Amino acid sequence: MIKSMTGFGRCEVVENSRKFAVEIKSVNHRYLDVNIKMPKSLNFFESAIRAELKNYISRGKVDVFISYEDFSEKTSTVHYNREVAEEYLKYLRQMAQDFGLEDDIRVSMLSRFPDVFIMEENGTDEEALWKELQKAVKGAAKMFVDSRIAEGANLCSDLMEKLNGMKQWVDFISGRSPAIVQEYRRRLEEKVRELLEDAHVDEGRLVTEVTIYADKVCVDEEIVRLRSHIETTENTLREGGAIGRKLDFIAQEMNREANTILSKANDLETSNVAIDLKTEIEKIREQIQNIE
Repeated sequence: MIKSMTGFGRCEVVENSRKFAVEIKSVNHRYLDVNIKMPKSLNFFESAIRAELKNYISRGKVDVFISYEDFSEKTSTVHYNREVAEEYLKYLRQMAQDFGLEDDIRVSMLSRFPDVFIMEENGTDEEALWKELQKAVKGAAKMFVDSRIAEGANLCSDLMEKLNGMKQWVDFISGRSPAIVQEYRRRLEEKVRELLEDAHVDEGRLVTEVTIYADKVCVDEEIVRLRSHIETTENTLREGGAIGRKLDFIAQEMNREANTILSKANDLETSNVAIDLKTEIEKIREQIQNIE
């Protein structure tokens, strides 16, 4: 089973007059890059959220959006600070006495001074809060992973089809190679006869030239390595897991072999097939970029 690096998951949890909504989406990336956007009141859970997500995700650029609502009737409390109010009152009366002013102090005026009334958030049970948030994170992560698995299955099917096509092209190049040497021998022999205007051809020299040419255009090693890389890719896809980086490396090696075949090709048919082979390998590399 393989996973795509493209995915989406969402989960809502409503418990104890609180509602958590978590959305997770991702695109491909070389490493795991998690960006979390959530209310400041939940910032102290960030490390725990990241640790939880690592249980489900190993690669990708992941964006996490968390919203939080508290429907409790009483989420904050007003406190009257008598000591502070008493200090303000004492100094106000002192000022009236010092400067001969009218003592017109009213409650409405005194209440407006800083810290006479204090708004405090009611204490929350962090453990209970985390259990609810964790449930939402897990629910979104599971849906997210399921979407990655579904997309991964499509990628695997497409890659297997492309690899089968590559096998046919590799078989064509392998079968075409002996014919290229025979055609070269025939052309060389005709050219020698034409130049010498003599039916007698030095067979030894002709064999030497053909052998040099055959060695120059021989792609047997490249064919063997290409077939091995294709087989390894198929086996790796069947094994599944976090295989994206491994497959990317194999695809680079396949591209190297295809380049060598193209550079050695002294035949139009072989060149055309080698170009098709390179094009297909590039398509495979693009698909692999999306595998976790």
